[in-house]
Amino acid sequence: MIGMKKRFLAVALLLAFAPACDSDRNGGTSASAVPDDPGVSASTASDDPVSSASAVSDDSAVPVLIRLEEIAPKGTYDRPTGLERRFDRPDVLYVVEQAGRIRLLDPSSREATPEAVLDITDRVSDDGNEQGLLGLAFHPSRPGEAYVNYTTKTHTVVSRFAADPSASDRLDPSSEKVILTFRQPRANHNGGQLAFGPDGMLYIATGDGGGAGDPQGNGQDKHSLLGKILRIDVDRTDGELAYSIPGDNPFAGGGGAPEVYAYGLRNPWRFSFDPATGRLWAADVGQDRWEEINLVEKGGNYGWNVREGLDCYKPAEGCPSDGLIPPIHQYGREDGVSVTGGYVYRGSSIPELKGWYVFADYAFGTIWGLRLKGDGTASHRVLAESGLQITSFGAGSDGEIYVCAQDGGIFRIRNG
Repeated sequence: MIGMKKRFLAVALLLAFAPACDSDRNGGTSASAVPDDPGVSASTASDDPVSSASAVSDDSAVPVLIRLEEIAPKGTYDRPTGLERRFDRPDVLYVVEQAGRIRLLDPSSREATPEAVLDITDRVSDDGNEQGLLGLAFHPSRPGEAYVNYTTKTHTVVSRFAADPSASDRLDPSSEKVILTFRQPRANHNGGQLAFGPDGMLYIATGDGGGAGDPQGNGQDKHSLLGKILRIDVDRTDGELAYSIPGDNPFAGGGGAPEVYAYGLRNPWRFSFDPATGRLWAADVGQDRWEEINLVEKGGNYGWNVREGLDCYKPAEGCPSDGLIPPIHQYGREDGVSVTGGYVYRGSSIPELKGWYVFADYAFGTIWGLRLKGDGTASHRVLAESGLQITSFGAGSDGEIYVCAQDGGIFRIRNG
């Protein structure tokens, strides 16, 4: 789905959430969440790191086993790219299919062909591995109103759809209202996640436009919508815009595109808000060396393409560090090649996992947990070796976390 080489590991699902020091197999380096925290330098970082890394051993962690409970078998869905919910239907979930459909998922039953909620395959282009229907978000106070992010052959389109008058569970494909569209120079690095924040604003992830190394420099170009997290107000319009700019956006008064919330990203593949803290977590797919987990803040510059992870990228040595926010966690090619962002666990079935951010590598299938500590550092643990190509995660109304697999299967994380 995201254009990476395939690798399957024949390893059992039940792995300890072990209270040991962070080994290579536990995946990567956990960095300080505070940009100016001195910490301990990572051995793989450049001579001039943005912020030094601190690989934390959390000996107080309680061991926990997790397993993946199959909710929908392989082939039920067509290349799922996301799983979302609406507040007025806590019993069901909505699976986003890359080809351009949204289908219902009832975790309590198994349907051979789940009901289609929306079919816009006639306007979605999924010719490239990273193109297609990539995001869905239901309005937080008007649940019959849905926002989607999809690609045509040349553009990203963010649109609103209204409920079908004859069936409130379905969306009317003829009701499309284009909210925002912009050109994509290449077929890859489209980002695509949509989510409403705790502030009621719509957040949109965009990739850098594709091509190795961000050849157009979009990540650092504050006037480009590419390589960013965008933030818009869809409850108001402004002149010819189908949305308005929040007054506190970092460039609302000039100096960059007013939609930009954060920048310096390569291809943010899945972001989410922690419902308990409001923190915005984002996974950013790397170029040659490092996959990143970032805590995104307003106006933040996350370094791409000046840096990849903690390393210099362009230039290869002596790159600047001022004003760049490091990832709170990174992992290298020995542990994976394409990160898939997830959610902070806020469910009740695995008490020991509460407050941990759950994410994975698409190609290797490893699932990790990452936890922020009081001193601003982060600790991480392998939760499972799934053997799946994990395209996305989702969270139910009860805080339980679901896993989407490239082969069309859906799973729920359970206590082992």
